[in-house]
Amino acid sequence: MSSDPCDGCGEAVPVAGGVGDFWTFDAETTGGITLELADGTEHFLCFDCLERLPDDREVTAEDVAALSE
Repeated sequence: MSSDPCDGCGEAVPVAGGVGDFWTFDAETTGGITLELADGTEHFLCFDCLERLPDDREVTAEDVAALSE
């Protein structure tokens, strides 16, 4: 299994699938998701950071940047 850094907190997040899991048959799941925001930017976020995003308005790249503070 590989990992990618979360764009919010910077922590390594497991990413399931791909050739790395082919031989090991690991059953671990992905710990995040890639979001494409309305401003055209894409961000990979862990589920904890995803929960911290505002849910009362459209999320922007500034909101993602604020997660690291």
